[in-house]
Amino acid sequence: MNLFEKLYTLIIFLSVIIGIGIGQIELIRENAESFIVPLLAAMLYITFLQIPIEEIKKAFKNIKFTYTSVIINFVWTPILALLLAMMFLGDNPSLYIGFIMLVVTPCTDWYLIFTGIAKGNVALSTAILPLNLILQVILLPIYLLIFGGTTGVIELSFLVESILIVLFIPLVLAFLTKMFLRNKQQLRENLISNLSVMPIIFLSLAIVAMFASQGQLLLNNLDLLWQITIPILLYFIINFFVGQKIGQLMNFANSDRTSLSLTTLARNSPIALAIAMTAFPDQPLIALTLVIGPLLELPILAIITQILLFISKNKST
Repeated sequence: MNLFEKLYTLIIFLSVIIGIGIGQIELIRENAESFIVPLLAAMLYITFLQIPIEEIKKAFKNIKFTYTSVIINFVWTPILALLLAMMFLGDNPSLYIGFIMLVVTPCTDWYLIFTGIAKGNVALSTAILPLNLILQVILLPIYLLIFGGTTGVIELSFLVESILIVLFIPLVLAFLTKMFLRNKQQLRENLISNLSVMPIIFLSLAIVAMFASQGQLLLNNLDLLWQITIPILLYFIINFFVGQKIGQLMNFANSDRTSLSLTTLARNSPIALAIAMTAFPDQPLIALTLVIGPLLELPILAIITQILLFISKNKST
């Protein structure tokens, strides 16, 4: 875990503060929005470059774990997201959609770090990662249209355009880069290693740009921070118990159950945030929800890893 990953929560928080601060300068506020999409596209290109999409077949070597995690992530979790959104955020369409976007996108990066810390099966978690990425890219617009289509916030044309620009173009470019470097293993490894910190930097700069252009909205809606915090916390609590219980019912080993918990808890806020910033440029409260998400998620995951370690230690003694 490099320094940037350890300080991820702090970096995101500081990006918000810096964005609001420099957004008080009119020239910056008026031009900041134009930097958001290029920064997010660059972030996702490097992120996809690091994900071994071509090794997706490995996920199917452990069919039992794969279908269990897929059902939790892409069937149960969207249902839970909808129920929590309706209960707590039904009167605010922007927070409603932002929360759903946060919850229905499984993590494709830092959950591996927490899996390692919690003594989970990292190889198994790595195998499921490319499948999680492909499924969320395909299913996210479907979830948005089904769950958020009646809110009046979602415009299909903007949604399709943002997914094309921010997701598929970087995904295709990453795939072409890998094809070009497939016989140059050392060069490919060096490139990925040297670029490893860039996604966090590009995401942070995109957040600075977003809050420079829309920061006043956050200052005017500070009371909404508490409104979105409650369903986020409930999501983590409920899904932690669901993951543990299903892991027991499926007779998974302790390390596999730990992997199941973390792959069904950690969320992919950068990808969801990238879509939110481009698909809903006039709804910054959606993006605000996806910024609050990781500020809560990373400390929660750190606590959960310690709980999982404690459970595993008790099982082995």
